[in-house]
Amino acid sequence: MAILGAFAVPHPPLIVPEIGRGEERKIQPTIDAYREAMRRAAALQPETVVVTSPHATMYADYFHVSPGDGAEGDFGGFRAPDVKFSVAYDTAFVKALSAECQKAGVPGGTIAPREPRLDHGTMVPLYFLQQFASDFKLVRIGLSGLSPLTHYRFGQCIAQAANLLGRRVVYIASGDLSHKLLAEGPYGFAKEGPVFDAECMAALGDGDFLRLLSIDSTLSEGAAECGLRSFWIMAGALDRREVRAERLSYEGPFGVGYGVAAFTVGGRNNGRNFDEQFTAAQQKKMAAHKAAEDPYVRWARRSLESFVHAGARQPLPQDAPAELLQQKAGAFVSLKKDGQLRGCIGTFLPVTENLAQEIWRNAVSAAAEDPRFSPVRAEELDDLVYSVDVLTAPEPAASEADLDAKRYGVIVAAPDGRRGLLLPDLAGVNDVTEQVAIARKKGGIGPNEPVQLYRFEVVRHH
Repeated sequence: MAILGAFAVPHPPLIVPEIGRGEERKIQPTIDAYREAMRRAAALQPETVVVTSPHATMYADYFHVSPGDGAEGDFGGFRAPDVKFSVAYDTAFVKALSAECQKAGVPGGTIAPREPRLDHGTMVPLYFLQQFASDFKLVRIGLSGLSPLTHYRFGQCIAQAANLLGRRVVYIASGDLSHKLLAEGPYGFAKEGPVFDAECMAALGDGDFLRLLSIDSTLSEGAAECGLRSFWIMAGALDRREVRAERLSYEGPFGVGYGVAAFTVGGRNNGRNFDEQFTAAQQKKMAAHKAAEDPYVRWARRSLESFVHAGARQPLPQDAPAELLQQKAGAFVSLKKDGQLRGCIGTFLPVTENLAQEIWRNAVSAAAEDPRFSPVRAEELDDLVYSVDVLTAPEPAASEADLDAKRYGVIVAAPDGRRGLLLPDLAGVNDVTEQVAIARKKGGIGPNEPVQLYRFEVVRHH
């Protein structure tokens, strides 16, 4: 057998009557859709239920599969300790999945467990599923910070494990949508919130997994969602299968988006090869991006690629761009991969003879010396997106009133020489107070320590 059906569901604890205590009636359409989805899941008579949850153990570079024979949990953290769960894990499936990950080169398995108890992202679906079925074993999986394509390939490993074992498997992708739909909601409002929810629900409702994989990371991050990666894995688990998608409900009255979608799985359909389609689309997009890079960014890319391939810093080439040889300024070079930061190093004052050397030096440092990341590998080079920020000379700012988080970068300097810097117009940094607080933290400067503020402007090259 294989994956018989799949369901995308939210996990608000409020939806459980023992927790909501009447408030859950405000999302009755979600409750009704949830029950219908889990009724359909139970009708498939699954031997194994796979749940991916944003609140299970999560690592940046690894998919964690819960180990052991089983687990317990309750809603004690949500004032309902009497709502308890005890599940048996499908240990054979977990073993097979770990083996498939190893064969496919996907970082996933049971190493480094942290929290053995069931999380609410798993228990909320179980609450509704167990109203209709109980004779199944569970596989509980956390998400990761890896790329959309890697999540999809992990889903392919899940499907392969199901095929090898001949299990009747139902997949439940647990995840809420945007947490920033309403100004009066617990997380506030962001313009990306409703846009993301509309895009995600359209992709789920149409079964358009290429559209799902292609959602811009700036949009998903701004929306503060928690379910997209769960949906990516689900898409991979349904790779090359005929799928009939159905949107059952969507609402967000509390400022968080709750969507329910069901996927009836049919026979093989090689046209739904979304890993290959996504790869081709990304390659085309990257080729167009590289063709449009300005001389500053092309020089940063060339500098880094020469360093990685040569394995050491090389002398500055004689044919460096003339316009960069005639300038002297501080510069930051930022690297992104799959929409996520991969390295960023810079200088706020020039430390070399010209801007060409400044960019060359900082591009290499961003790839090899940023302590937050491992060094960039040769096989990553084609996937990197660069930006170069050229800084004006810093000038003193008398107070935060002289700053503007969109226009100016900021430097906070303590009397003992500690300094923190933050570039302007960064996603997620909405005001000066937040900008200064982050710069203080970067410089190891306490919130109440006296500092001198400096501001600067940048010309950003893409």
